[in-house]
Amino acid sequence: MQAILFNIKYRITGSMILLLLLNPWLLLSQQSTASTTNIIIIFCDDLGYGDIPLYGGTQTETPHLNQLAKEGVRFTEFYAAQAVCSASRAGLLTGCYPNRIGISGALGPGSKTGIHENETTLAEILKSKGYATGIFGKWHLGDQAKFLPLQHGFNSYFGLPYSNDMWPVNYDGIPYQDTTVNRGKYPLLPLYKNNQVIETIQTLENQAFLTTRYTEEAIRFIQANKQQPFFVYLPHSMPHVPLAVSAKFKGKSKQGLYGDVLMEIDWSVGEIMKTLKATHLDKNTLLIFTSDNGPWMNYGNHAGSSGGLREGKGTSFEGGQKVPCIMRWPGKIPAGTICTELAATIDLLPTITKIANASLPTHTIDGLNILPLLLNPSSGAIRTTFYYYYRQNSLEAVRNEQYKLVFPHEGRSYLNQLPGKDGFPGKAPENVPVTMALYDLRRDPGERYDIQTDHPEVVQQLMQLAEKAREELGDDLQKRKGKGIRPAGKAY
Repeated sequence: MQAILFNIKYRITGSMILLLLLNPWLLLSQQSTASTTNIIIIFCDDLGYGDIPLYGGTQTETPHLNQLAKEGVRFTEFYAAQAVCSASRAGLLTGCYPNRIGISGALGPGSKTGIHENETTLAEILKSKGYATGIFGKWHLGDQAKFLPLQHGFNSYFGLPYSNDMWPVNYDGIPYQDTTVNRGKYPLLPLYKNNQVIETIQTLENQAFLTTRYTEEAIRFIQANKQQPFFVYLPHSMPHVPLAVSAKFKGKSKQGLYGDVLMEIDWSVGEIMKTLKATHLDKNTLLIFTSDNGPWMNYGNHAGSSGGLREGKGTSFEGGQKVPCIMRWPGKIPAGTICTELAATIDLLPTITKIANASLPTHTIDGLNILPLLLNPSSGAIRTTFYYYYRQNSLEAVRNEQYKLVFPHEGRSYLNQLPGKDGFPGKAPENVPVTMALYDLRRDPGERYDIQTDHPEVVQQLMQLAEKAREELGDDLQKRKGKGIRPAGKAY
């Protein structure tokens, strides 16, 4: 019997050795695949710093986000690249301040501007390492064919090319009759599958299924690619207005429709987590949840909360750019931890590139590798400085460690303006003068107390940092052009 077992064992071992001799890359390939980390980024639209219970939110339940934080790390000083849609997404996917690559504002339907073909996206980096790459949700980096996701590193795309309010429908869901003004000029929302429009979103009832459909497509992609490394980018269209929610969550929140939408986004997170467990990929996947900018506050009960931070979306105050961020990577990120160090979405590209053992772009980027913070959230600061650019290329503020210097400019303000209700916006003037001020964000995260006179040496230090930014990136407020600016893509 022992001889028989020995012979069987010998034959199997011999076959395996012969196979490896014939194909020595097989073992390396299997080891590489087994050790390669999958990446999932869930990116909300207009989710405020104070929206979810983990960051002080009330009247809504987010059990799956709570579990995500329990098993991972919650960042308290995390920033979007800029306080508006297209620019923010450009920063996330390229690791650059968006003004460096010529992207600003929120690109509308038919825009001739988009992401340049020479920019290197996170999807392109991961694709070069054998990752399957998919985006399921809002793109917003140009809707011309040359700008769409499949031309910038993604294998699969399902979603909208821009914001869900860029359609010829009023805030109450009734189509515009006048096609010469405002959104009446826009086409119906095109829903893309790869490079083709497969249907149009015509009503709020159609929009109510977006969160679910994005999630289901992402899950199908994970299941189809479970034998190889994958990158899933899940940029939800909501809670950007107009709000819509499926029947399974309608009326379930104490916060009204906005809370219902948050509960459905939380459900989406839960479904992704459930899929990772079912496919035995849970421990080999870095899952990141964050937002593109702060809340669009003039929409009142259809808007989020800044959690006491000043202002919101479309401003360089903290409410515009500080966002929730939770990351989970079982066995790597210590469970139930909090990171209080400064970090930003532009840091994700170099960090994930390091995790994937890939090469960074040959051109200049602005992100920093924060992998040490993921592995040890209390390991100490990596990023100490952050620049708040807005509009086309205006340097409106600079932060270094706990101090933030705001420069004189005109900007949006929600202060002393009565917000709108039930989907209709209130006023949010864009030309409110902002005076120069210094804030200590550790003591005064609401940016209410100017301490310039108490800390002239800090003002001087931040002025010097701002000057470095102006040399490299420019500053429209001073009519300066930076030496490191690259052009956006153009479609003629």
